[in-house]
Amino acid sequence: MRIAQQILADSAVIAVVGASRDPNKAAHGVPLQMQRHGWRIIPVNPSVDELFGERAYKTLADIPHPVDLVNVFRPAADAVQVVRDAATIGAPAVWLQLGIVSAEARRIAEEAGMDYVEDRCLAVERAVNALTRLT
Repeated sequence: MRIAQQILADSAVIAVVGASRDPNKAAHGVPLQMQRHGWRIIPVNPSVDELFGERAYKTLADIPHPVDLVNVFRPAADAVQVVRDAATIGAPAVWLQLGIVSAEARRIAEEAGMDYVEDRCLAVERAVNALTRLT
């Protein structure tokens, strides 16, 4: 299993489940910050058509191309299904944001052979490790 830093370094396309159009929420600011540092962000939110200049999708299954990482901004109870969906689309890694912990989601990810991170902020990890995808 890859560590958080390696997952980010290896990922170019991040699907963000629960991405928000509200600029006051972490589910908006974190993906936007990642995009500004070179990652392609694919928003997954059934209530919007576009976020961060990218088409938004209702579900992970609706995304027509592979993703390297599924980032979860949903309550822990919802994370279990999100991880199942991530396994179904063949995502190599799942990342539950700060404050989101689920033993069941972890078990599903491990059984599917996916790398798994929980209770950590994508943007903090990016900053602490000085990671960027910009060339």
